[in-house]
Amino acid sequence: MSPAALVTRVAPALLAVSHGTSSPSGAAAVAALVAAVAERAGVDVHPGFVDVQQPDVATVLDALPPGRAAVVVPLLLSAGYHVHVDLAEEAQRAADVVVAAALGPDDRLVGVLARRLGDAGLTPDDVVVLAAAGSSDARAVADCVETARRLGVALERPVSVGFISAALPRLADEIATARQAHPGRRVVVASYLLAPGYFAELAAGAGGDVTTDPLLVAGGPVADELVDIVLERYAAASG
Repeated sequence: MSPAALVTRVAPALLAVSHGTSSPSGAAAVAALVAAVAERAGVDVHPGFVDVQQPDVATVLDALPPGRAAVVVPLLLSAGYHVHVDLAEEAQRAADVVVAAALGPDDRLVGVLARRLGDAGLTPDDVVVLAAAGSSDARAVADCVETARRLGVALERPVSVGFISAALPRLADEIATARQAHPGRRVVVASYLLAPGYFAELAAGAGGDVTTDPLLVAGGPVADELVDIVLERYAAASG
């Protein structure tokens, strides 16, 4: 047998890349997700960030052994500018690096959203508005609209979407519209946000009667669905 035939392919490293946050509770929640992924992955897992925190993606890639392949899994709920531009450019800069799909839309995320709503005491009479971060990228906005549609199917009621930044309708306006259309009924905000932080605070202050926790909760258990999605995105991209 030739030496080449004896070479065992090393699985690509998994770079779990989140947006980054200045919120200690948000950073801890995302770190817990990365740790849960690392526990189940069976491959090297490295955290990275596109903004606010360090290390950035370039630093993580530069620290890998020469020639080591890597899959960048965006810990982002929608595929917007960071996925299509920032991470794509980093992948083009380095050899053997690919970018996986974003976490959403995905019915498993909808399941977590529904569970958060149940924990918050959702009733059959409540009106639900999905709170999304927002993006200037139309593809990311479409992803959020699709998630609202899927959540509506799961809850058997219409679910509209409001954006915290960069897209319309703004969350506060959508809550006001829902309240005007359904006088006397509670408006419950489903936080389609990965972790606690500034945007979660803005969602909570946007005027809903009840606002759910984000998908990750600092100090709480990491939903198995989130880990499953990250590992599935890695597997699909690594081929």
